[in-house]
Amino acid sequence: MNVKALENTIGRCRERHIIIPTYDQMKHPEKIPERIREKLKGIGLWDLNSLNLFRITWKNDPKTGGFGKVNYLELPPALTGVKTRIFALIGKYFPTGAHKVGATFGPLVSRMVRGEFDPTCQKAVWPSTGNYCRGGAFNSYLLGCTPIAILPEQMSKERFAWLNSIGAEVIATPGCESNVKEIYDKCWELHHTRGQEVVILNQFAEFPNPMWHYEVTGAAMEEVLNDELLPGQKFAGVALSTGSAGTIGCGDYLKKKYPTMKVCASEALQCPTLLYNGYGGHRIEGIGDKHVPWVHNVRNTDLVAGIDDEDTIRIIRLFNEPAGMEYLRKAGVPAATVDSLHLMGISGVCNMLTAIKMAKYYELSGDHAIFAILTDSMEMYKSRIEELREERGEYTPTQAAVDFDRCLVNQKMDHVLELSYWDRKRVHNLKYFTWIEQQGLTVEELNRQWYDPNYWDEKLAGASSLDEEIRSFNRKTGVEKEYL
Repeated sequence: MNVKALENTIGRCRERHIIIPTYDQMKHPEKIPERIREKLKGIGLWDLNSLNLFRITWKNDPKTGGFGKVNYLELPPALTGVKTRIFALIGKYFPTGAHKVGATFGPLVSRMVRGEFDPTCQKAVWPSTGNYCRGGAFNSYLLGCTPIAILPEQMSKERFAWLNSIGAEVIATPGCESNVKEIYDKCWELHHTRGQEVVILNQFAEFPNPMWHYEVTGAAMEEVLNDELLPGQKFAGVALSTGSAGTIGCGDYLKKKYPTMKVCASEALQCPTLLYNGYGGHRIEGIGDKHVPWVHNVRNTDLVAGIDDEDTIRIIRLFNEPAGMEYLRKAGVPAATVDSLHLMGISGVCNMLTAIKMAKYYELSGDHAIFAILTDSMEMYKSRIEELREERGEYTPTQAAVDFDRCLVNQKMDHVLELSYWDRKRVHNLKYFTWIEQQGLTVEELNRQWYDPNYWDEKLAGASSLDEEIRSFNRKTGVEKEYL
């Protein structure tokens, strides 16, 4: 702990009237002080107001500005082509329209309340393939910090426009979402050229990222399952693209509650690192790859699926072009479902396809349920639809019929691997080349990740301790007295 940094952080939060929420309040918004809940009703979901930190929850009610039950969809068999019940948490109703504000909360807040980051003289660096740096920039602004966002130059125009609009320093690195090493290289450059001025908050190595999902996302899924599962129905597992391996941390939580469930991790078929030790570029924005994240508990992953990025591109047109939506209605997809499909961004489509492959692979019935996540909505990809129109022409009913048949109801279960002990160890061993050889972490900790049965609980199950530190910090700023 740097005592001076902690004093400066306390002063900054006192000066700007910043109060920090706990993980417990994110799981249970009813525990948020009533005066804060009332004030939030007059604050827009995306407003740059520090009280929006309390909206880092799956339970925002976009109609009232208050809180309600968990936001989720059930994707019906008429859409998915499988009888299995597929649920999906909705990320659109977080500030910034993506759930990454949760993943970025812990890495920054844990440092601030422990005196490991000084917002008066340091900048928070958010290396990302898209939404993580947006969430980091948003939380930085709300917490009185200066953000630096790093993301590949080929990401959607909307991401860059939004980051510039809030005054973040934006650095575009070469390539697409697969070019993660180029992001790391830029981090090292900043470290060497700016020194103590910058603090790198690397989502692929920051354990507070999956810890948030372990604690908050896992609990949200459990709550939905408790409400939705009928007698005799069984929770089969979660289906998630790996990305930073933050979201998949919810699987560690859920396996404690449902020991027989499975965790299915997916990646773009065009960059099959987990499947085939492969590499390449792809168009599923936000699931950076060509490596295995340090925070991925590979021992808890049961299945790996490769998703063809061409399927995701065709489906976003099917779900968002008028001809596609009309075709879906005629095909028997409920109108309410069709009207909700804009809530599913490109990576959300990837997660839906992962759930379909998982259901087919395990031959699951209508008495089974799978959970996926819609990490963001189409709000950040409208330009992609326009680009596809220019590239491929008008979207027709015939093309909609082809895409519905090929990409959804007849989705194949090819490029699926059920992991044996040695498959898991092969994937785990890939961490060595990124994290030990390139990023300077230790082989001793890499071995602990595999052999120490307590390692992952130590890293992921620490929310209650962090909550105590947050409460102590809030008492020191005195800001909480304004809302009691």
